[in-house]
Amino acid sequence: MHRTKVKVAVDALDANQTIANANRHDFDHAGVAVVNLMSAPGAGKTTLLERVLASLDGVRAGVLEGDVQGSMDADRIAALHVPVVQLNTESGFGGECHLDANMVRSALEDLPLSELDLLVIENVGNLVCPAEFRVGEDARIMVSSVTEGEDKPLKYPLMFRACELVVVNKIDLLPHLDFNLGRLLANVDAVNPGARVMLTSARTGEGVDELREWLASIPDRARATA
Repeated sequence: MHRTKVKVAVDALDANQTIANANRHDFDHAGVAVVNLMSAPGAGKTTLLERVLASLDGVRAGVLEGDVQGSMDADRIAALHVPVVQLNTESGFGGECHLDANMVRSALEDLPLSELDLLVIENVGNLVCPAEFRVGEDARIMVSSVTEGEDKPLKYPLMFRACELVVVNKIDLLPHLDFNLGRLLANVDAVNPGARVMLTSARTGEGVDELREWLASIPDRARATA
């Protein structure tokens, strides 16, 4: 029984990778680079995106918003006059707590891929499942807020290990928290040695310019490795 369960899980991940490869082919054909943005609920992904996209000069960006239900985040991005598509997992996908390659593929025809340089996929807020499913992206970002505690890299290592960039958000709250930033950074390094780490505050804008520059460089880096 145990071996059967493992085989089913492997088959599911293999099928997901096949569809992720098809997504990647379509992204490359359209000339669009893709970033998978992940975090726990409430870490500040959408507010960071609002800050970044408001002045991402020279880069045509679009967003695919993943949520179980609702369109609140997509509505916020649309107010910036950025192409955005809402993808709710409750509608036809069993209310899953992540986006997988097939879900992303179902939304591609609604995205103006040929008119974009960069597509940001804002995944469903969750520290486990999103890291397990590739969707055809070029890069992954993990946003971790200081309100979550220093232990999250050790408790959810795959999420932190799967990302090229770890963004530590809400640093404006540090004076008000019993939080050891050095311990968090050491824990990140323990599970993902040498990972790029940025410190940001979506509320004050601290560190947002560095994140904006990193995102703006993704299309050129993707083309260089294509």
